[in-house]
Amino acid sequence: MYYGRIYTQAFIRQLRERYPEGTRVELISMEDPYNTKLKPGDQGTVTFIDAQGTIFVDWDCGSSLGLIYGDDIFRIVE
Repeated sequence: MYYGRIYTQAFIRQLRERYPEGTRVELISMEDPYNTKLKPGDQGTVTFIDAQGTIFVDWDCGSSLGLIYGDDIFRIVE
């Protein structure tokens, strides 16, 4: 797990195009010491992606923990 990733602005634009606001995602795995609520299979809705590339999600379980692309494993729910 590496939380010091630095993404280019071009890559962040690509993330925003791939995961626009309203995209539904499902968590596959997350190794985050701050995660006390999320488990594999939980679903949520992308709310925004910040300038560092964190994908913020409004999880159905009530959590608002963000996803780190490249560290956390998740998929788009279609």
